Amino acid sequence: YGLFTGGLGAHYGAEGLGATVIPVSGGNTERQIMLLRDFGATAICCTPSFFVHLAEKAREMGIDLRTLPLRVGVFGAEPWSDGMRERIETENGIEAFDIYGLSEITGPGVAAECSEHDGLHVFEDHFYPEIIDAETGLPLPDGEEGELVLTTLSKRAMPMIRYRTRDITAILPEPCACGRTLRRIRRIARRDDDMFIIRGVNVFPSQVESALLEVEGTLPHYQIVLSRQAGLDQMTVEVEVTPEVFSDKVRALEALRGRIAHAIEHTIGIRVGLRLVGPQSIPRSEGKAKRLIDRRHD
Repeated sequence: YGLFTGGLGAHYGAEGLGATVIPVSGGNTERQIMLLRDFGATAICCTPSFFVHLAEKAREMGIDLRTLPLRVGVFGAEPWSDGMRERIETENGIEAFDIYGLSEITGPGVAAECSEHDGLHVFEDHFYPEIIDAETGLPLPDGEEGELVLTTLSKRAMPMIRYRTRDITAILPEPCACGRTLRRIRRIARRDDDMFIIRGVNVFPSQVESALLEVEGTLPHYQIVLSRQAGLDQMTVEVEVTPEVFSDKVRALEALRGRIAHAIEHTIGIRVGLRLVGPQSIPRSEGKAKRLIDRRHD
């Protein structure tokens, strides 16, 4: 991971717990799978989209991750949906935990899920969280969704006061079933600056992901392409489908297209273009997944 602060923070945090850490960084997926197998790693920390890519590659190599000692995945650095969590856990036999942090604040360790998977506990001895209205900047009450603002309480070199994260969440004031008294934030499913407007409707990529993962036959790889035709903005979703469906009859593909189109329209409220592509058609990311391609000004 070179000088990526997220990797360094996770590395020394895990060592502090007494774990042996194998730093690998991005790239060379086959080598990473080999290390998982040969060293008998029980936990992995990366972006959720890269883990999905890694699991696909392992299957191509004839390796079932469920047969390895791997038990836990700690995923962060990009928004991901509950549907993606369910798919990761079901297909790979691991328990997936969400972790949250920002390089500007201190890297990883601002908040993390417990075994209840009901929000992320904020480490309030080091960070003071607030939720504000992204438009007015005014504080919002607990339980109401808005932009997360953080103030560091123990950082000395570069303290941050009311730092606007652009991440959308809410503070959950109710006690957690795990017994911890640290307050929780709702999982970060989207960012304020991820939003784009199409035909007057505010759309977040995470909404599209949630809709896609509800439809059987799709894979968690997609891209949203924005273009402009005859002066009007157009939105096209490219989504990979499973090999079985892609090689099936045209009638089956059209039926799947209809289900996906309905799911997206039901979620975001507008009709969009849809393009079904075969497995491995959409470029994989070894870091944060690139979900949105804006060609409106090309």
